[in-house]
Amino acid sequence: MSELSVEHLLGIKYLSTSDINLIFETADNFKQVINRPIKKVPSLRDITIANLFFENSTRTKLSFELAEKRLSADVVNFSSSSSSVTKGETLVDTVNNILAMKVDMVVMRHPFPGAGVFLSKNVDSKIINAGDGAHEHPTQALLDSYSIRERMGDVARKKVVIVGDILHSRVALSNIFCLQKLGAEVCVCGPKTMIPKHIESLGVKIELDLQKALNWCDVANMLRIQRERLEINYFPSTREYSMLYGLNNEVLDSLDKEIVIMHPGPINRGVEITSEVADSDHAIILDQVENGVAVRMAVLYLLAQKIRH
Repeated sequence: MSELSVEHLLGIKYLSTSDINLIFETADNFKQVINRPIKKVPSLRDITIANLFFENSTRTKLSFELAEKRLSADVVNFSSSSSSVTKGETLVDTVNNILAMKVDMVVMRHPFPGAGVFLSKNVDSKIINAGDGAHEHPTQALLDSYSIRERMGDVARKKVVIVGDILHSRVALSNIFCLQKLGAEVCVCGPKTMIPKHIESLGVKIELDLQKALNWCDVANMLRIQRERLEINYFPSTREYSMLYGLNNEVLDSLDKEIVIMHPGPINRGVEITSEVADSDHAIILDQVENGVAVRMAVLYLLAQKIRH
């Protein structure tokens, strides 16, 4: 199979395992490209891509922009804070105005869950979901699983624990879907107030004790506490959170094995993870950033094939 079974990248739940593997194989090729002296290929020279970010983003936005430019696409950037959206324009109107400028693909981050699905039904363009509320963040999950595959050879049969605010995290949900499709076992760990009620129905284990979770796992993905999404306090204090769920050298040294440490960024150093751990050889955090560009290049390239058919 050399093409995706989907027309858009709206969420991991819509992808097949062979879609994910195709994205990874394509990313392998692009990873070689971005490590060459001349980092550009003309693959998307005739494609125009609009980046629509209705929510703040630094890393995802930069990563997509870089991926688009490495593929020689024409790029239009749109940020909602300085746009007509603040004047009350609807999402469909905003996007249709952009598409009237002959845009082929839209990369969108939006605070409302399902915004990408809604858009895909209402506009004639390929949509890539760069995060919709606390729902999904498919390219982050793809680059996370890709990074595990790169470090450990395979994702199947690996034990991965996702630690932190599972309730508000789109990264957690997309990661659960992606890891399970690739044959990994998944556990979530965090304060009880931050574990969604029905998460067992997704086939994940729940562990409230970080030490036990780390003893079980091969890989620990440490999520950021998303202060901007917390309307109420889900734990007494940041200090208490880091005492119970923060990863430091002491905790790592107490394990009878080595584990791989991941973090989707941005890191709150000293809260969910200390600087020593973040900068150690256990951590593949910077590999995740590099792989993010290759994986996003792969997604853009494969969806662009659909436009040309």
